[in-house]
Amino acid sequence: MRDLGVGFGYLVKGQRWVGAHGRWLGFGLLPGLVTLVLYAAALVGLFYGADDLTAWATPFADDWSSPWQGLFRSFLTVLLFALVLFIAVITFTAVTLLVGQPFYESLSEAVDRSEGGDVPESGLPLWRDLWISARDSLRILGRVVLYGVLLFALGFIPVVGQTVVPVLGFCVSGFFLTEELTAVAMQRRGIQLKERLPLLRRRRLLTLGFGVPLTLAFLVPFVAVFLMPGAVAGATLMARDLTGENEGAGSGAGAAAGRAGSPVPGGTAPAPDRSGPTAGVPREW
Repeated sequence: MRDLGVGFGYLVKGQRWVGAHGRWLGFGLLPGLVTLVLYAAALVGLFYGADDLTAWATPFADDWSSPWQGLFRSFLTVLLFALVLFIAVITFTAVTLLVGQPFYESLSEAVDRSEGGDVPESGLPLWRDLWISARDSLRILGRVVLYGVLLFALGFIPVVGQTVVPVLGFCVSGFFLTEELTAVAMQRRGIQLKERLPLLRRRRLLTLGFGVPLTLAFLVPFVAVFLMPGAVAGATLMARDLTGENEGAGSGAGAAAGRAGSPVPGGTAPAPDRSGPTAGVPREW
C-alpha cells in the first residue's frame, strides 16, 4: 500500500517542479491550450450539426409520425454527444502529448537534468518520435475502448454496477493515463510500449497512486490543461523510479540502463532474479 502514497507523491512533486520553474510551466501550457481550442471547435461544430447528422443517418425515420420521430432522433443525438465526449476525454491527453511532443520532451529532459546524471535521448528524428507516439497512443486507445465496453456491460449488474464498476473504471483510466505520461520519458530511454506495460503492472499501486487522482482532477473542466506540465514532470520522476535510475544515480548504473533501453526493476521492493523485464509478469491488466 505504500506505493499508492509514493505514486501520489510523484504527482505532487511534478506540480511543485513546474511551479518552481515558471518558464517550463508557461511552455507546457501551450500544447494543452491548442488541443483545448481544437476540441472546443469540434464540439461546437457538432452542436450545430448534430440534428442534420442524425437526420441524414436515419432516413428510414422520415415517415414516422410525431412524437416518435423526434424522440428517436433526440435520443440518438444525446447518444452521439455522449460518445463524442467520452472519446474527447480518453484522447485529450494523447492528443496533447502528440501536439506538444517537442515541448514535453524538452520538459522531461529538464527534469532529468535537475536530478543529476546523464540525460537520455532517443536519438530519433522528430517525425519518427511523433510516429511512435501516435502508434502507441492508438494501441492504448484500443485497450481503453475494450475495457470501456466491458465495464459498460458490467454496469448493468445490480449493486456491483453502481459501486465496484465505477471504481474499476477510474483505475483503468488512471493506469493508462500514467502509461501515456511516462511514455514521454521512457521513449527517450528506448523503452517500447511492450516493455513499459509490464513495468507499470509490476508497480501497479504506484501507477494507480499517480494516475487515479490525476484522472479525477481531469474531470474538472480546464484543469487538465493546467496540470499537464506538472503531470509530465511527475511522470518523468516516476519513470526514473521504475527504471531504477533513482537508486543507481550515484553509481551510474541507472543511467547506463536508461541509455541501453533496458528497464531495471526499481522501487521499494527488490525485484526477483529474472531473465528480462517481462518474465513472469501476467499478461492481463
